[in-house]
Amino acid sequence: MLSSCANKPATDTLVMIIESSPANLDPRVGTDAQSERLDALLFDGLVNRDERFNLTPGLAERWEIPDPLTYVFHLRPGVRFSDGRPLTARDVKWTFDSILTGAVLTPKAGSYRLVERIDASDDATVIFHLKEPYSPLLWNVSNPAIGIVPAGSGADFNQHLIGSGPFRLVRLEQDKEVVIERNPTYWGTPPRVERVRFAVVPDTTTRALELRKGSADLEINALTADMVVAIERQKQLQVMRSPGTTYAYLAFNLRDPILKDVRVRQAIAYGLDRGPMIHYLWRDMARPASSVLPPEHWAYDGDVRTYAHDPARARQLLDAAGYPERNGARFHLTMKTSTEESTRLMAAVLQQQLREVGIALDIRTFEFATFYSDVQKGAFQLFSLRWVGGNEDPDIFEHVFSSRSFPPKRGNRGYYSNPRVDQLIDDARRTVDRERRKRDYDEIQRIVAEELPYVNLWYFDNVLVHSRRVRNLELSSAGNYDFLKTAELAR
Repeated sequence: MLSSCANKPATDTLVMIIESSPANLDPRVGTDAQSERLDALLFDGLVNRDERFNLTPGLAERWEIPDPLTYVFHLRPGVRFSDGRPLTARDVKWTFDSILTGAVLTPKAGSYRLVERIDASDDATVIFHLKEPYSPLLWNVSNPAIGIVPAGSGADFNQHLIGSGPFRLVRLEQDKEVVIERNPTYWGTPPRVERVRFAVVPDTTTRALELRKGSADLEINALTADMVVAIERQKQLQVMRSPGTTYAYLAFNLRDPILKDVRVRQAIAYGLDRGPMIHYLWRDMARPASSVLPPEHWAYDGDVRTYAHDPARARQLLDAAGYPERNGARFHLTMKTSTEESTRLMAAVLQQQLREVGIALDIRTFEFATFYSDVQKGAFQLFSLRWVGGNEDPDIFEHVFSSRSFPPKRGNRGYYSNPRVDQLIDDARRTVDRERRKRDYDEIQRIVAEELPYVNLWYFDNVLVHSRRVRNLELSSAGNYDFLKTAELAR
């Protein structure tokens, strides 16, 4: 593995370590984190996102919503693809039509299922016509959710990528590297670094060694907390941290005869002590969560019920629910986990903490594919996972808490159902008035904080380690690779 970054980086090339290759760099197709983060450097969306997840101009310098079923985008002039071709409304229409018609098979198709048709009235104007009001459309046409490809791009576009973003692709070797360089035709502020080589290094220890010996310049969120603490003592390396949006949660199966009682779920929340886990497991590189949405988000509501560590209150709730303690335990629950070390350690801590309130937690560990298959099918009592990026759009509430989103195809894996939440989700999706949407999302957050389909655990910090030859890095809460647009290499 050490051969992946064997030599010192070239003076004009920044070497960044990533854990895995992107699955598919066609921006209409790739949904894994590496694909979306790299696509955001190679392609442009109609709309961009700022630090508070507001939507800002991208390829569309402005847009209008004359009625709830019509979105009119006005493209900025002078944009060209990296091969010199002008980017026009025809390219935008082709990008989405190829998804809508099924010409390109993609898991992203569901995001556009309410689009009836798209018109390109002239080279600079694109009109989306919807089947019914759907306010998340703007988010779904933003970067990195989608990128615009040239008209005529087919299912094999992944083999010869052409975009209009700040970088263009030079080379992609699966499981080895991705190389990009500054796009000379880019319409915006050009990147300051000439070339970036993403070296694929699957092993965590090897990633740390590459940084220490100077074979690589940079990584983000690809080392364990203990490794970061050790690296902070290395003079040749620097560590940057910022609050992140990756959200960890504990989920319940609400069809379970024990867990369907909200008092039991609340007792579990009171029985957990997140502080020691954040301190010892994550070395304080996380912050307690009180919502699925991150605090930086415009739709976040922090004025909700929270559950400070209170074993006495937990025991009271369990007594009231009819579960007295007998022979040291009130009942048994099973938590499924993957074989990933930090997940198993967290489960062991939960087991110890819940024992204090009389709950016997059994842990069952599986290889990740088996574990995740059970989660997707709703075959569990408890599990813990993370949302990476998906919780930056408030429409996540529809995916994880709507009664229309039960497994196996959707994300409401705990079978949570509340008619009022369903109504609020529908109302928020049907209006473009952000203040109305905010009120709806605030109420959703207050309800789920009471009823606890999830126990909110923490948001992970973004942690970036870089060599001292890299300067001018701007770390975003989303943990994307936008810092490569401003990065500089010391000469």
